[in-house]
Amino acid sequence: MPLSFNAEDAGQVTIGAFALAVPISFSEEAWNLGDTLPMINLLLVFILSISFLGLFTYGSVFQGNIRYRVPVFIFRIVIAYLLAAFVVSLVLLSLNKFPIIDEPLLAFKRLILITMPASMGAIIVDSFDKE
Repeated sequence: MPLSFNAEDAGQVTIGAFALAVPISFSEEAWNLGDTLPMINLLLVFILSISFLGLFTYGSVFQGNIRYRVPVFIFRIVIAYLLAAFVVSLVLLSLNKFPIIDEPLLAFKRLILITMPASMGAIIVDSFDKE
């Protein structure tokens, strides 16, 4: 069982996030949705992201056994989301679609939207070698 989060796990999370971040980051629909989506909907997307990360991590990575490992469980969800967000920001930055200086709200909205699927890809790839 995963008792810690190591460099191999970080690599798996990063690769999984990249696998889903790239095709979605190239989508003009995602860019435009980031521009038009109201903040309440963005909050819902974020809550759904964290919820599904938690459900998948609980059921697949930890196989329902978190009784004595709640801090590790929470840490794994947080780090998976943050690493996915980092990957998404790098991909969007490389495409010149992450205007963090000129339009930080737009950059943030795009980041949250695209991190949702990227974080799921991240945690799924991370779970491949867990027993």
